[in-house]
Amino acid sequence: MTQMEILVSKYGENRVGNAVDMLLLADNLKELKEKKDKLEEETKAVNEQIEKTEYQLVQKMINEDTSKFTRHGRTFYLNVRTFASPNPGRKEELFNWLKGNGYGALVKETVNSQSLSSFTKELLEERDELPAGLDELINVYQKNMVAIRK
Repeated sequence: MTQMEILVSKYGENRVGNAVDMLLLADNLKELKEKKDKLEEETKAVNEQIEKTEYQLVQKMINEDTSKFTRHGRTFYLNVRTFASPNPGRKEELFNWLKGNGYGALVKETVNSQSLSSFTKELLEERDELPAGLDELINVYQKNMVAIRK
């Protein structure tokens, strides 16, 4: 008698089938998460290659005094983008300056969604429901997920 036949005779075909389905789904989930991790690593490596190649192309275009060119039906052109972020520890000062100088529309108050989720989870663990008023201000849902550990 095979192992499968022994299990079926002991637990019944339906229960063994469900257990096998569960194990196959677990295997599939593990493989998909590993594939995602690998793709994220590949994406990181490709982004590094893009950054390096773009830098080299910019240098060549500057050295050749070429602002744009066409290759294989695509136009490549030099473009200057400006990036800005608050200096460390100076965010509030920046907000005050922007508001005081007529640029208050740029200032957006935000709450980090992960921090809000953690805060909400703690509240629900302490008292089973959200405080009056807060329950009307946030949407809360819980999602069953499968965690995998080595």
